Amino acid sequence: MSMWWWLLIAALVGYATKLLGYLVPAKVLANPRMSRVAGTLTIGLLASLTVVNAAASGTSVVLDARIGALLAAAVALWLKAPFLVVVIVGAAVAAGLRLLGMP
Repeated sequence: MSMWWWLLIAALVGYATKLLGYLVPAKVLANPRMSRVAGTLTIGLLASLTVVNAAASGTSVVLDARIGALLAAAVALWLKAPFLVVVIVGAAVAAGLRLLGMP
């Protein structure tokens, strides 16, 4: 099976999952527990995507300027900086580390 078939299957599964969401009863979605679960899942997915994009290069794990930027952004978040400041701090640290020769 070529990669295009797998891509098509993944797109269809994603679309079907989205369509199934319309079948969930409204009272289930109004439940406060469901709101907490949805919020927690969103944070977990975003965190895992961020870490994978920061540490992976192809099929290997690398430690480069992206890790430094991620750590600096985490510190800025911990200090309760506004989101725009967090992004600027991360970008500035990545640029600085690359300027110093870190890949």
